Amino acid sequence: MRKLYPRLALNGMKSNRRFFVPYLLALTGLSAAFYVMAALATDPGRNEMRGAEYVSMMMTIGMFVAAVFIAVLVLYINSFLMKQRKKELGLYNILGMGKGSIAALLCWESLFTAIIGVGCGLLAGMALHVLAVSVLGLLIPLGLVFHLGLSLPAAVMTCALFAALLLLALLLNLGRVSLSRPVELLRGGNVGEKEPKTRFLMAALGVIALGAGYGIAIWAADPVSALAFYFLAVILVIIGTYFLFTAGSIALLKLLRRNKNFYYRPGPFIGVSGMLYRMKRNAVGLASICILSTMVMVMASGTVSLYRGMSRIVEAQYPADVSVSAQYDPDGESEADLLSAEEEFVPFDPAALEAVLRDAAAEAGQEVEELRSFGNVHVDALPTGDGWQIGEGLSASMSKMRTLHFLTAADYEALTGKTAPELGDGEAALCGEGPTGELTLVGVEVDEDHDAHPTGSALTLNITRQIGAVPYFTDTNDPYKPVCLILPDEGALADVRDFLRPLERSGSMWRLNTWTVLLDVTGSGDDVIDAWWSGIAGGDTGFGSYYSLSYTSREDSADQIYAAAGSFLFLGIVLGAIFLAATALILYYKQVSEGYEDQERFAIMRRVGLTPEQVRGTIRTQVLIVFFLPVAAAAVHLLFDFNLVAQMLQLFHVRDLSVALISTGATLAAFLIVYLVMYLLTARTYYKIVR
Repeated sequence: MRKLYPRLALNGMKSNRRFFVPYLLALTGLSAAFYVMAALATDPGRNEMRGAEYVSMMMTIGMFVAAVFIAVLVLYINSFLMKQRKKELGLYNILGMGKGSIAALLCWESLFTAIIGVGCGLLAGMALHVLAVSVLGLLIPLGLVFHLGLSLPAAVMTCALFAALLLLALLLNLGRVSLSRPVELLRGGNVGEKEPKTRFLMAALGVIALGAGYGIAIWAADPVSALAFYFLAVILVIIGTYFLFTAGSIALLKLLRRNKNFYYRPGPFIGVSGMLYRMKRNAVGLASICILSTMVMVMASGTVSLYRGMSRIVEAQYPADVSVSAQYDPDGESEADLLSAEEEFVPFDPAALEAVLRDAAAEAGQEVEELRSFGNVHVDALPTGDGWQIGEGLSASMSKMRTLHFLTAADYEALTGKTAPELGDGEAALCGEGPTGELTLVGVEVDEDHDAHPTGSALTLNITRQIGAVPYFTDTNDPYKPVCLILPDEGALADVRDFLRPLERSGSMWRLNTWTVLLDVTGSGDDVIDAWWSGIAGGDTGFGSYYSLSYTSREDSADQIYAAAGSFLFLGIVLGAIFLAATALILYYKQVSEGYEDQERFAIMRRVGLTPEQVRGTIRTQVLIVFFLPVAAAAVHLLFDFNLVAQMLQLFHVRDLSVALISTGATLAAFLIVYLVMYLLTARTYYKIVR
């Protein structure tokens, strides 16, 4: 008897291979994907790579997201399988097998499912791990040193996750069998659906939820608000989608049924009536497909946009092999902020900083190819109807605040290598987009209630020229939109400093003055940084007093940026593939389930005189609606989500809207092609069943 159960379990899986084969393939693919992420997250070689912490962090996040989604998908497929096998289990019960024997049979099926699905998944995961490392090597050019053998921690985590999920599915199945009577099992899926009621309240709530989600997506005008309200918008859109697909679709079908000229024809009569009586369950599946399709496209377009924008960010923010910036007080009036009690104030000397960096390059055995240095004054400002307010404590949304960068014509030429426009007294040139004509800067003080009051000080500049933007400022990591202004000379820049000094409550002018040196060398910028920092860390810097000092090499910064963007793109590819596979599985099982439900119905219609052409036309219409209604709704979701994605990309310093626009359009086109292929494959299965 003990040998009977394993044989029955294998025979049952073989006879129901139309259901079990996709399930086993899904388990194989899902466990392989999870294993790959776990192997990358726990690989011991990650400690030997620069930027590998981003790979580990992204993969850990991906493991959590994938685990939640895999759990939902596995339980969904298990529920479908149990529904299709009710008759078979009921027959076993009628023929004399007790519920204990059926439970033993289900246990053996679960064991075989785990061995085949997860076992093949681990083998596939080991092979895909090699491919994943190769793909990461292309996305992140850092010389990855990941180990390519079996990752024991990843294998343990994968087995533990799927063992827990399959055990939970088994317990649910045992619970269903124990609570069901043999007659109920034999009736299986023959229990029809009552005509669903038109739920106007649910439809209204769906409209409100979807409208609110779309409103948030359109309303978000800055990265912070987009990030803060993104998940709220997602939840509202999901609720609205499910409600409208469930209640709105029923209302639409009933309206079509009331149109006698449309309804009382063979095609619409069969299609509308058939979908109406099953729409309660059908709508949930359609909504799920819509949400999954949206998730795939949003994730793919966002990660591709981020990766494509990284090269411009590196080029703009790190224009030289070595970048060193010092914040300082040019006049020594903020000594308390700059120095400790034992230190003596020494005026900051830009030329001395240049000399120290040249010496560091020589000590590192490298030649200086080019050295550029420039200063600028920067301050946050709030545009208003009466002028641009400047003062500590101003608060507004990120979309309204601006960062003003002031630099002389000579500093502009040193930074960009371009000739600055000729300017007279009181004149300024604007780089990029911004205000033109007379620009009035108004000093304000902010009280405890956050109300701004003018201080009486003001500075007026006449913007006479508008030239191209400076990427060093526009593609910055500043949260506010930058505005760059060129002044004629140092005297004009001193006037700006004099205007700003009273507005700083602590008098800390170091906050506003920055001197930057850009150094290109024949070798590695990292070596120059190491030589320079070791020379100044122990004593006198040689270039005067400063408040803060930042330094970086383009090589190190580019590695960090590409590691973050590349691992994020890779995670998007893996999770996108999982979501896409889930979409395909839901479509497949939905078509199979409805095919068996429609098989007898269409056979009866043929016997009462419906022509084969009419049957095929009815099937084609119904399948097209089922397939392309969700993807059409997903495209609308993606359209409204574009603003949120574009805003959040600015948190990663991707400010070029065309990058996100092209990536989103390409993602939508690619998804439609893949979705069409899934339609052709799964529709064939439906046709074979009903015919």
